[in-house]
Amino acid sequence: MLPKNLLNLFAALAVLCLLGFSAAAQRTGGAGLIRGVVADSVSGQRLPGVGIRLLGQPGGTATDALGSFQLRGLASGSYTLEATALGFRTQTVSVTLSEAETQTVTLTLSGAPLSLREVTVNQPRDLNQSLAAISHIDQTLRPVNSAQDLLRLVPGLFIAQHAGGGKAEQIFLRGFDVDHGTDFAVSIDGIPVNMVSHAHGQGYADFHFVIPETVEQLRVYKGPYTARFGDFATAGAGEFSTKTRLDHSQVKLEVGQYDTRRALVMLDLLGPNRHLLSKKPESAYVAAEYNFTNSYFDQDQHFKRFNGLLSYTGQLTDRTTLTLLGSHFNSNWDASGQVPERAVAEGIISRFGSIDPSEGGRTDRTNASAVLTTGMAHDAVLRQQAYYSRYHFNLFSNFTFFKENPGQGDAIQQTDDRHLFGYTATYDRDTRLGSRTLHTTAGVGTRLDHTTVGLLNAVQRAVTDTIISGRVREQNVNAYLDETLTLTDRLTLNAALRADVFFFRFREDRRDSLSGTATAARLSPKLNLYYQLNPDVQLFARSGYGFHSNDARGVVRDPRANVLPRALGYEVGSTFKPLPSLVVNVALWALHLEEELVYIGDEGSTENAGRTRRFGTDLSLRYQLTRTLFADVDLNYNHGRLVGVAKGQNFIPLAPRFTSIGGLTMKQPGGLSASLRYRHIDSRPANEDGSIQARGYLLLDAVVSYTRPRFQVGATVENMLNAKWNEAQFATESQLRTESTPVDELHFTPGTPFYAKLNASFFF
Repeated sequence: MLPKNLLNLFAALAVLCLLGFSAAAQRTGGAGLIRGVVADSVSGQRLPGVGIRLLGQPGGTATDALGSFQLRGLASGSYTLEATALGFRTQTVSVTLSEAETQTVTLTLSGAPLSLREVTVNQPRDLNQSLAAISHIDQTLRPVNSAQDLLRLVPGLFIAQHAGGGKAEQIFLRGFDVDHGTDFAVSIDGIPVNMVSHAHGQGYADFHFVIPETVEQLRVYKGPYTARFGDFATAGAGEFSTKTRLDHSQVKLEVGQYDTRRALVMLDLLGPNRHLLSKKPESAYVAAEYNFTNSYFDQDQHFKRFNGLLSYTGQLTDRTTLTLLGSHFNSNWDASGQVPERAVAEGIISRFGSIDPSEGGRTDRTNASAVLTTGMAHDAVLRQQAYYSRYHFNLFSNFTFFKENPGQGDAIQQTDDRHLFGYTATYDRDTRLGSRTLHTTAGVGTRLDHTTVGLLNAVQRAVTDTIISGRVREQNVNAYLDETLTLTDRLTLNAALRADVFFFRFREDRRDSLSGTATAARLSPKLNLYYQLNPDVQLFARSGYGFHSNDARGVVRDPRANVLPRALGYEVGSTFKPLPSLVVNVALWALHLEEELVYIGDEGSTENAGRTRRFGTDLSLRYQLTRTLFADVDLNYNHGRLVGVAKGQNFIPLAPRFTSIGGLTMKQPGGLSASLRYRHIDSRPANEDGSIQARGYLLLDAVVSYTRPRFQVGATVENMLNAKWNEAQFATESQLRTESTPVDELHFTPGTPFYAKLNASFFF
């Protein structure tokens, strides 16, 4: 158990800070005020999160969700107001105030080519997003060709795929084997991606319904320090946002080895002069993609995927915006599964062969979302979102081959038929506290999952028996209060408290003994400090409690189960620029997990591996060598162990110890760009005693493209050196048809060999 005294002290401190700030907050009058809005110069749409400051004056602010800002408590005089945002040219405007006068200004920002000299290290609105500068640089420079590439934009995050792109990726981050999402929360446009009580694994986060070309922004939060995130946000969280408008319509075609084909269409529906719901700035577009590949396995994978997206963003009034989203995704595939090393060594199959060629599956997801953002009294902003997802999942797997059923084999079918409903609301307001500013964010939300799940035995995709099946109803109700106070011109305090309540119900179709209900609650305090040493150096110290939820089936089956295992994280670090063209982020961190939960897919149960403790360091560097040449590197060291277990028997299976990603990117003004990249993960124990090792690898990839106003052509090469590597790896006890006893050894999915792909895009 985590220390209760520390928890009580932490919670009391956070609550006292929140209550003290709120009680003391009051507005001051009689001084000057500058208010205004910031918009995109091309679309006219308001820009949130733009940094606003007065040159030569301490402090500053940022635009809210409606692109508005205000600077209060100003004496009469002349000021120079500066607006800065990543990806835009800095703009300044002169403002002269008389005594107690209010001035209103309107600023428009235009896009700018990336220059690390102009990148700022502080985030005036979202301080916990300390990787904002790094993420912006990566999105601008690093090539993104798939949904997998989007996840790789998270610094230090590694992925492994073991179904040719059909299943959600296995995620590794900060010393975690996150499986498919147990300890990393993923969302897109406010819609959660992780699935609770999923048929294949808790937190299952299938991101393949996202079209990579539609993604505009990524916000990365490592550790459990941000109150906005609840379930699964222990190692961190990634918030992706799609574009609110298109710069142009586009048609893209890709062809590659192994019968790979992809087509993409993105169409601007309104253009600059057409309107739908208002006469103010609006945009709407539709995007669709189709993928097919047989992949590099001996058995053709027949992988097919379709994605469609419809997006609308409009400013209905000066203080109201509306965003509507609808998307649909479906995919089906065959899979070669994870194969045992002995089968390859003995020549039973090749590295790219299969023991059970009937593996594979299909899945689909349909999403709908509406976001209404409204300006309230006292310059507050209310953001409300309602969303719905309809989801199906049907997977055939065989992990142990003939261990349990020597005659017919151990294949299983996992099914998930789900309705997901959700609502969130946040209220943001800036308040003067004497000469300082207090930013308050209050949030409430609920999520309801109605799911029918099944685990069945199968032979050649024909069901032979039911292991467990039933209906899950799981609801989360949450609320949080987040306060950010500028204590001095340089020191800022962020304190928050989040409350979550979960309601579980599982009704087994055949056995009442496996049915039941449960309720659990969790308080998660956060306390973070930020110190702006100078414009180029920000220091931070962060701490917070988080949690990940248990599977509903396990919760109602075992009254002793820990429903919401707690995580405690803390770190110190800095984002700084030692040189004008060098951006560095470094953090020393630790994370304690109350229970490490492992989902046993072929049993439909959850196994508790016990308490774990991790610590490590993250280092990210982004350097502009010349006007056109950029270098980047991420170095991540992680040390994790099971707690209370004898030394040598306490390894956390598959937890990475050292990972590194980096590369060189050239971007010429004439349209030529190229990137040479590497990714490395070290060998690490695949079981608790380290007797089985997952093998590390080093891969080299390259991308080149040539872009003009009306077209783009390019090529991608993965695994340039044709390295022999294992992607997904597990220590599994299995038995082949020719064996009389099972064998415990490494099972793996082979990684991509040398793979080349060409693409061409046309803009109109």
